[in-house]
Amino acid sequence: MSEIPENDNLPVQETPSAAPSNPQAQQRQRASQLAQALRAELRKAVIGQSAVIDDVLTALLAGGHVLVEGVPGLGKTLLVRALARCFGGEFARIQFTPDLMPSDVTGHAVYDMQSEQFKLRKGPVFTNLLLADEINRAPAKTQAALLEVMQERQVTLEGRALPVQLPFMVLATMNPIEQEGTYPLPEAELDRFMLKLRMDYPQQDEELNMVRQVTRSAKADMLEVSPLRTLLQAKDVLALQKIASDLPLDDQVLDYAVRLARATRSWPGLAMGAGPRASIALVRGARARALLRGGDFVLPDDIKSCALAVLRHRVRLAPELDIEGLSVDQVLQQLLDQVPAPRL
Repeated sequence: MSEIPENDNLPVQETPSAAPSNPQAQQRQRASQLAQALRAELRKAVIGQSAVIDDVLTALLAGGHVLVEGVPGLGKTLLVRALARCFGGEFARIQFTPDLMPSDVTGHAVYDMQSEQFKLRKGPVFTNLLLADEINRAPAKTQAALLEVMQERQVTLEGRALPVQLPFMVLATMNPIEQEGTYPLPEAELDRFMLKLRMDYPQQDEELNMVRQVTRSAKADMLEVSPLRTLLQAKDVLALQKIASDLPLDDQVLDYAVRLARATRSWPGLAMGAGPRASIALVRGARARALLRGGDFVLPDDIKSCALAVLRHRVRLAPELDIEGLSVDQVLQQLLDQVPAPRL
């Protein structure tokens, strides 16, 4: 496993007690400090979206993909650009449009006149961080081009399976209120996103701070990401993911995650429940949450903290509740309140 790098520029939390003598505990502490430094750096650029930043970092530490939903102007694309700035790996962006073809995403074979042979031209998916902007503006056949790479971390071109670079993470954005010229995401693709996040309007003081910063910038209505520091390289992210995956998890907490996912399949008001991928995502997300908060093991609260983001796109509301104006999040919150959590 790669070692977490030492960096004198990172903030170090002062603790009255001595540093842990266990090398594994020291690695966890260093990894947590690095993750928290990354969170602080992202908050410099993305104002008023602290919960969404934590969720994106949770997916990064867990090795999952993220779908971000929100009205225009809330900073969805800015968040991904800021993360790319803090991450020294490769970054690519695809602007999804109705005329985008699958080969524009994955790549294609090009005939070389000089060699009289076909050569593979890799698409933008061969990167570390992929921004799929306005993903629901492309038809289903183009959206489906991401299915293989999101699940298997490889792309099949001309019969050859080509692996993508690790770590690999897709961050997709979509506008929930505009229906004209958009295409719904298929269930198979939605299930491949570990988390679905919802960006809401910032608080008044946060919006005031945002307007103050933007109007000082020379770039119209854009916030700057250039001042952000590069804190991580690709190997560092892989090391953080390995440390997160090794965090201790009690069997009772594991059982709690499975019970939550299974409860959605028979819960009143839900016409369709979550599959086994939800149970896996709950455990992976909880481990990442525990590392992000500096914990030495996973708590039931870590499961709860990421449950809505893990489950909301994997379940379907019953038509009668939809007519009554209830949301998926409201029904899932009732489920979280009533499924008993273990006491550790």
